[in-house]
Amino acid sequence: MKMFRAAWVASLYLCAVSASADESAGPLYVPYQSSNIYALGETAGWHVTLPWGSPSASYVIRKNNLEEIGRGKILPGKPTSIEAKLDEPGMVYVEVTENSPGAKPKALGAAVAPEKIRPSIPAPADFDAFWKTKIALLRKVPAKPELTAKPSEKDGVDFAILKMNHLDGKHIWGQVAKPHDPTDKKKFPGLVILQWASPPYPLQKPWVTDRAAEGWLALDVDSHDMAPDQATAPRDYASIGNDNRETSYFLNMYLRDTRALDYIQSRPDWDGRTIVVMGMSMGGQQSIATAGLNPGRVTAMLINVPAGADFSGDLHGSKRGYPNWTVDDPKVVETARYFDAANFAPAIKAQSLVAFGFIDTTSPPYGVLSAFNQIKGPKEAAPMPDSDHNNVTPQQEGAWIIRSREALGELRAKGSFTPDHNWAGH
Repeated sequence: MKMFRAAWVASLYLCAVSASADESAGPLYVPYQSSNIYALGETAGWHVTLPWGSPSASYVIRKNNLEEIGRGKILPGKPTSIEAKLDEPGMVYVEVTENSPGAKPKALGAAVAPEKIRPSIPAPADFDAFWKTKIALLRKVPAKPELTAKPSEKDGVDFAILKMNHLDGKHIWGQVAKPHDPTDKKKFPGLVILQWASPPYPLQKPWVTDRAAEGWLALDVDSHDMAPDQATAPRDYASIGNDNRETSYFLNMYLRDTRALDYIQSRPDWDGRTIVVMGMSMGGQQSIATAGLNPGRVTAMLINVPAGADFSGDLHGSKRGYPNWTVDDPKVVETARYFDAANFAPAIKAQSLVAFGFIDTTSPPYGVLSAFNQIKGPKEAAPMPDSDHNNVTPQQEGAWIIRSREALGELRAKGSFTPDHNWAGH
């Protein structure tokens, strides 16, 4: 794991050196620290060069992408520095805009004492009691899983559609795949995949069949009460019922994921040892809630750019992200506390890998770190300094791609993986 970290930092340095040797590559932004990670009181910044003949540019620096703490101009051919200093843990977010019509802003990000970031407000006093009651109600509803076998379209893999009962007459849907076993005696590690946010979309078969081909008993859980080949859920689902903890759409979503764990553990072909929850964006949000609601049942949690942490950050000094609930309605703000990923994190005992982008505005890194730093189990952060959300800058997510593959390989082979604790770069 240390070798991975060293190789990653070295690659950042080599990219910076290569770019600095060729001004034709365009504007250059070389961070003071190759990791883009700084200690409290240390000056975070970038050496900037705009090539001769290019437009001038202006920049704005914001603390946690909310409070403006600096601004300035960059002139072509004149070396410039963009820098800031924070006296408390947080993120530095810079937006650079060329002074030409239609120019698209460029974002820069740095972390200051990221390992010390904590939630701005505590969880509600009755947070645990509320969720304990809801899970007890779920347990009273017989799951009655129904499997409908379908062609897997992949050699050596079995595939089926899953339907189970949920609260209030609702259902839980998913797709299941596993290695074909004519003896029906083999057992496999469990992998529960949770879905990202978007306008409702059908699940794709390879999301589980590819994992099954690797040796997993894989279950991909739909976030909605709809068959995996459908896209019929409301487009505004994330905000439905968000002024009351009893009616929020996330209530049934989170409970749906706990029932998915129940199902994996009920299968005779599960190895009885390993359950991994995995997802990105809202899938990461659901993973944190699931691992927090089921401490001791989840072996590992592997998540990329998890959403849903620091729901109401604008009220406490950090720009909020998905699900972008209003902070102007006190009822919504109070409801958010029961679904904020950061409030589930303290109960997580699973081995955890959490990747996050420094310039992500959908899953802001301040919120991700406020959750990550509370996880009690062995954990590893995979910082991605040049990465926005996964759908915006997928080419910047090498840290997640490499590390998650390594972790999955270890988990599949021996039921655990070894988190690298030396993530902060100091």
